[in-house]
Amino acid sequence: MVCYRPGERSRLIYRVHVYRRHAGETASFTWCDYRDLLVMAHLQLGAPIVLVWDNLNRHTCAPMRNFIAENADWLRMVRLPSYAPDLNPVEGVWSLLNRGGLANLAVAGLDQLVRVVKRGLKKIQYRPHLIDGCLAGTGLAFNLV
Repeated sequence: MVCYRPGERSRLIYRVHVYRRHAGETASFTWCDYRDLLVMAHLQLGAPIVLVWDNLNRHTCAPMRNFIAENADWLRMVRLPSYAPDLNPVEGVWSLLNRGGLANLAVAGLDQLVRVVKRGLKKIQYRPHLIDGCLAGTGLAFNLV
């Protein structure tokens, strides 16, 4: 999650989900994982959130829509058009990660891959100018009304 607020440094808030193919384990983030990330980000940032989201099924499912509606006092959602990764600043984060620690990487196992991904995300997290560049790359801008 990339977070922008005029006059403050940009932030990257993330969670890594590791799927080890155990019985009953989910292969990807559930809508509850996204919900918990939003709540944590709201508490950490201490501000309302305008969420710009793509059309991933977990972003559009009924429980998530209900959660967003129930928390309209601090959470507003704007949906990206279908097939518009060029408008999503998070895609810029993945691009930075792929050009950095993941470029030409041959890992010995899942644990090593997780360490490399976390290290790469942490490096981006502490370089707000890179996060700013991810927004600039979309051509989108803040409209302070």
